[in-house]
Parts: sequence; C-alpha cells; structure tokens
Amino acid sequence: MKALPKSLKNAISALQGLPGLGEKSATRIAMYLLDSPQERVKEFCDALLKMKQSIRRCRDCFHLSDDDLCPVCSDPARDPQQICVVETTSDLLSIEQADFFKGRYHVLGGTLDPINNISPEDLTIPQLLDRIKRDRVKEIIIATNPTQQGEATAHYLVEVLKEFPVTVTRIGVGIPMGGDLKYIDPVTIRLALEARRSFP
Repeated sequence: MKALPKSLKNAISALQGLPGLGEKSATRIAMYLLDSPQERVKEFCDALLKMKQSIRRCRDCFHLSDDDLCPVCSDPARDPQQICVVETTSDLLSIEQADFFKGRYHVLGGTLDPINNISPEDLTIPQLLDRIKRDRVKEIIIATNPTQQGEATAHYLVEVLKEFPVTVTRIGVGIPMGGDLKYIDPVTIRLALEARRSFP
C-alpha cells in the first residue's frame, strides 16, 4: 500500500468499508474503476447517489421502494390477505428468490431484544396490526429467523394476534436439502422434528 498514490489508497479504504470486501478485493475494484472510462465511473457514482436519495420505505410493508408503495404491494396479482412477516428486507428478497410466495410482506425492521431495549414499539408491529384490520387479512405467516430473538418475536406475535380473526402460521425450519444429519445443530434437529408432517 505504501507504493500507491494517496487518492487510490483512500478509494481502497472506502471500498474496504463495504461488507465482504477485504484489501485485495477492494484493490481489485479500485484498479478496475481507475482503468474504466470516466463516463462509466460517473454513471456508477450517479447510480449510487440516486439510490441513496430516492429509496424510501414502502408505506404499507416497509420494504424498500422508489415510490409510496413497493413493487410487491403495488402488484395487483399479489394477495393482500396473506402477509408474510419478515425481520429485514434481505429476508424478503430471499423468499422472493424462491418464486413461490404470492402474498404480500411486512418487514418488522428487526426483532424484539430486551437486552438492547428493542420493544414492539421500535418495530413495525403496530402498523402490522393496522394492516390486518384494514385489509381483512386472513393469514399471517411468521418468517422470523430461528434465533433466540427471532423465536421470541414469533411467540410475541402469536400472542398479540390471538385477538384477531386470522390464521397464524410459522415457516418450517429443518434440515436443508443436501444436508447431513451429523453436521446439523441440535436446535435445528429439534425444530425439524417439531415441524414434521405426513409423508405424501
């Protein structure tokens, strides 16, 4: 790094601040950008700035959006009476990649965590309850992660939703396809056994 110009070192340091980028990857990207036409680099920077300036939270589900409603909530083909509750937008995108779920989502913005003073009011749980009333939701699918905080959040939601005429389900958690039992942790095995179903 000592042999590099200061401006290039600064660029590499900035890139290293991105998740998953070490010094070698950051250097490779910086060198690629340095060798690219100035117009290409400008387009790249402009796209990042526009993203930062225009992205907001969907007014209904709190997913990322360029408009008041995200692409999922504004899609008339999606079922508004079936809502999948997730912790983050990243979780939503993972479910969307499976190209199976045809309902809508609700992004909580995290999980309950009393140790870090994160309560239901710090998440979008009140807004979820409003949606249930407004859209006459029939099913809530709880898709929080199988962590201590995710499980606590799921149990809290189950209790809160008891006063609503809505079916509450939980995504199955178990052995991944291609997994080997001897490498699976005990909690996952327990959850897989609890979620067992009849063989088709």
